[in-house]
Amino acid sequence: MRKRMRTTAVTAVAVALSAALAAPAVAAGPGGDRTGGTGDHRATARAVRAAVGDGVPGVTLRAEDRRGVWTATAGVGNLRTERPRSPHDRYRVGSITKTFVATVLLQLEAEGRLSLDDTVDSWLPGLVSGNGHDGTRITLRQLLNHTSGIYNYTADEDFGRTYFLEEGFFEHRYDTLAPEELVRVAMSHEPDFAPGAGWNYSNTNYVLAGLVIEKSTGRSYGEEIRRRVIAPLHLTGTSVPGTRTGVPGPSSRAYGKLTEDGSGPVHDVTRLNPSMASSAGEMISDSKDLNRFYRALLTGRLLPGEQLEEMTDTVAVNDRNGYGLGLMSTELSCGVTVWGHGGGIHGSTSDAVTTRDGRHSVAFNFNGDWAGDPEAVIEAEYCGD
Repeated sequence: MRKRMRTTAVTAVAVALSAALAAPAVAAGPGGDRTGGTGDHRATARAVRAAVGDGVPGVTLRAEDRRGVWTATAGVGNLRTERPRSPHDRYRVGSITKTFVATVLLQLEAEGRLSLDDTVDSWLPGLVSGNGHDGTRITLRQLLNHTSGIYNYTADEDFGRTYFLEEGFFEHRYDTLAPEELVRVAMSHEPDFAPGAGWNYSNTNYVLAGLVIEKSTGRSYGEEIRRRVIAPLHLTGTSVPGTRTGVPGPSSRAYGKLTEDGSGPVHDVTRLNPSMASSAGEMISDSKDLNRFYRALLTGRLLPGEQLEEMTDTVAVNDRNGYGLGLMSTELSCGVTVWGHGGGIHGSTSDAVTTRDGRHSVAFNFNGDWAGDPEAVIEAEYCGD
């Protein structure tokens, strides 16, 4: 299969990612695999084990379809104690946060509180300026579908050395960064292209989107996500941590290499201040909640028809991938198209996808950021052998 589009919540240095899949473990198989539920997911189980064979410490996955709920775990959630991963693990979801942010902005549009054709400068005067950036020419829609041309702050070399590589990470892992600081990093570079003239994934777009939510509602983007999405859908494992450094239980440890090429020793990187990701990728969730969220979104429970149509109007990224408004579409090798998002942050690679009718969903997490093939897991779940 061709590589799916990979996105990182905090892209730099070596956090590779993308994708998504859902019930309690009942049996242990070779290599620490634990599966439970109904249906034939043998190809998916093999793909999960293969990820651990490739070096991922552990995997947790949940799939839901017309046959019911199925979960799989493999490997360990703690390298020191060898405690296995749990189907109920919470984990950092990285750029999956972007779908939540886009959903809130589209709800605000439906309420007449803003328009996606508004310029960024009309909401955040003067913030997007310098080195060729011009917020008066960039719309909110262009933020959400990554056609703004705004430079990606996590691609800044100094930022990468400070927050992604070993020496900088251990010195700065608990720093609190304001979203305006992240935008200023981006503004120190020239834009990638003129607004609307291309496509390039930029975390800065969604930091700005979070600030627009705050400006238009008077509340933080996290509070709006809690009020508008988490509470109505009863997403009990989902949170917007802000500056909280830990991951609530049940959860596993998260591991990273903290090198540019993915070599070297493994480090426990579980604890960090996620303000470095802000509204581009700070959220925490679990596989059950992610399946519920994407199913509710795509079946119209969160957005009116007009806004859902806007969200699923994609820009072609390549011959198999499109990017809408905080939502990716991928055509798999067997012709099935899935919708969702991938996400990565230190020690955590996650994916959540569903079919357009919401009838077949999958969400999963690798508790490592240097190995494994998320695309292979998705292919296995939807296309089988």
